[in-house]
Amino acid sequence: MRKKTSPKKTTPKRRRIERKKSVRRRLLTWGFTALLLIAAGLALYGVFLAQDIQHRFSGRRWTVPSKIYSDTTLLYPGEPINLDALRNKLKRLQYRLVHRPPRQKGELFFSGTTLRIFLHDIDIPGRVRTGYPVEIQLQKGRISAIRRTDQPAALKFLELEPEELMLFFGLEREDRQLVSIDEIPLHVIQAVLAAEDARYYDHPGMDIKGILRAVYTDLKHGELRQGGSTITQQLAKNYFLTPEKTFQRKLKEGLLAVTMEMIYDKDEILEIYLNEIYFGQKGSVAIHGIGEASWFYFGKPVKAISLPEAATLAGLIRAPNHYSPYKDPKRCVERRNHVLLAMHKRGWISEDERASASGTALDAIGYQAYGRTAPYFLDFVVSQLKTLYSPDDLASLGLSIQTTLDTQVQEAAEKALKKGLERIESHHPDLKRSSPERQVQGAIVVMQPRTGSILAMVGGRHYGDSQFNRITHARRQPGSAFKPFVFLSALDRFTPASLLSNQPKTYTIDGQAWEPKNYAPLQADQVTLRTALAKSVNRASVDLAMQVGLSKVVETAKRFGFSTPLPPYPSLALGAAEVVPLELARAYCVFAGDGILPQPLSLREVIDEGGETLERRHMDITEVTSPAKAYLMTSLLQSVVQDGTARRLPALGIPFPTAGKTGTTNDSRDAWFVGYTPDILALVWVGFDEGGTLHGTGSSIALPIWADLMRSLPQFAAGNWFTPPEGVTTKKICPASGLLALPGACPSPQDEIFLVENTPRETCPLHTPKKKTGILEWFTDVFENL
Repeated sequence: MRKKTSPKKTTPKRRRIERKKSVRRRLLTWGFTALLLIAAGLALYGVFLAQDIQHRFSGRRWTVPSKIYSDTTLLYPGEPINLDALRNKLKRLQYRLVHRPPRQKGELFFSGTTLRIFLHDIDIPGRVRTGYPVEIQLQKGRISAIRRTDQPAALKFLELEPEELMLFFGLEREDRQLVSIDEIPLHVIQAVLAAEDARYYDHPGMDIKGILRAVYTDLKHGELRQGGSTITQQLAKNYFLTPEKTFQRKLKEGLLAVTMEMIYDKDEILEIYLNEIYFGQKGSVAIHGIGEASWFYFGKPVKAISLPEAATLAGLIRAPNHYSPYKDPKRCVERRNHVLLAMHKRGWISEDERASASGTALDAIGYQAYGRTAPYFLDFVVSQLKTLYSPDDLASLGLSIQTTLDTQVQEAAEKALKKGLERIESHHPDLKRSSPERQVQGAIVVMQPRTGSILAMVGGRHYGDSQFNRITHARRQPGSAFKPFVFLSALDRFTPASLLSNQPKTYTIDGQAWEPKNYAPLQADQVTLRTALAKSVNRASVDLAMQVGLSKVVETAKRFGFSTPLPPYPSLALGAAEVVPLELARAYCVFAGDGILPQPLSLREVIDEGGETLERRHMDITEVTSPAKAYLMTSLLQSVVQDGTARRLPALGIPFPTAGKTGTTNDSRDAWFVGYTPDILALVWVGFDEGGTLHGTGSSIALPIWADLMRSLPQFAAGNWFTPPEGVTTKKICPASGLLALPGACPSPQDEIFLVENTPRETCPLHTPKKKTGILEWFTDVFENL
């Protein structure tokens, strides 16, 4: 029989031990449960972070401002050249002057009559070209030859890259140029890693050693001084977090970094980082990304960055504005050399490479904050773009917008207007106003007459004082600059030799008597149509309009695209109706363009980041008159320069053939000159916005500005002239009668151009032929009239 045992007696000591064991079990259970909950929470939070990261990185990662570019510039052998203008252009294109033949892209060297350039790459959507070294020979103000110096090849032409004119910034005003990790040289990547995260390829997003070092520093100083952030953590902070230094934000930064590295590989994270990181300020604009920084500081693409330049850029990341070469070059060099030393310690560069790079002078290019290049033209372009794209798209899609602007022509136009208005105020001190809004104003537009391409546009004296574009929005009376459209409407019945009345005559307009008066005295009772236009004879011009019919004058003018009302009054012949200056310039393009009216063209094409053309503008032209009539009008307008109101042009330094027309309104409120060659057309207007008197005429006020402009553009002054088209013929006439000259009778016969269908058949009745005295005289008269 088994003996029963009595239960053990529980002592107080045993009870205390059991209670402690129970507490430990409960604590372990609670702790394990808490860890499971924390782990589950972190896992769920990690899933949330992963979705957030993937959503952000799978779409558009950055807002890249769209950029507006000028047209490219072509240089070719035989082209006249303005060397100062070319120098300025190369400077704007960030070419650096060196005192030796150029060895790197972006370098420029002058030696006597030789210009050597190592061309930049062109790497913008729609335009790609690898840079190469060229030599340009100059002789007597012209380009005599262009050749590549890296191969024995003469070039028929050379294309300089377009200039960046404007960026469409968003609210944060960030500028960046995206680059692939494959485009970035190894020494640039190593410099960034040495400066920011040398163990980048060894940690999983957080560097424990770096964190412990940062914690020690923070505890030692009693505040957050060191972050210990890896490149991945910096990227997480820039993309997802605010910049304040708190432990909560630091924890979230670490979780984001680890999650990011679980989703993406190292190279992809580094590429995003290098395109995102902040590199300093260009005025009010933040420079982001290694691609934009390389241009901003060194004027070259990142693939051309040297070792010392790479170390400089890497050194900026910690505190860009503190270490900026533009603010403290000495501090910048010290920081650069520190980065070079770190690269050497990691074994990424040799001691010789470190020493050589450390001894290299800092060679930042310098910069100008975003200015107002061609501001009136850009406003005109932007107004068109806003009909195609929203402001948000323009500020974020990185579009490449190509325009027609020629920056050399724009620079010349701005200088000519400034000089001309100052000259006017100097000659007439009473015209000078202290208030900017009351100053004498001016405007210029320059176009290619056959295409309608706008090469330059200056809409006012100072854009900062007035953004009102007088070329596109003003409505001013053109004065005699409107007369060519009256004369064109008459060419079916009248010829350049037709006689018009110069006698005083009174017309009734709405019950009111009106008598046109000539600006300058002219005694003759009659003048030829050519003389009437050349000397801007008001009486004869009104007489012509009344004979042709005012309704026909209005009909002709409307075909030329004028949008303003043109009331059929006799004063219309003298330019009393208002016109928009751009429309007047466009209308004159018809005379230079074989009768074709072009649509003003400023926007060529819009290309997206992938190089796909989204919008392309072609020439839009309409035939409004025949080539023969257009040529005849050019001949008449050439007489304005040769014998009429613009005859001062040769004395103003314009020796090449030109056609054009001056214009002056009542009380000299407006002064105009529109002049052209086969290659270029420019309109100049001067006046007060409120309509005050100028004390001068188109000839004395606007014409010198036009001459200053054209003297600066020798590339458009080749001296070639228009070729006579079919449908015109030349005959010798007697200017006194306007009819065919009688051989040996008419004292001053002149050659005149006629439309074939409108050639005079009658001979001059005012002079009696001489009696032939011999066979020799008879043959002489015959040959003179062939």
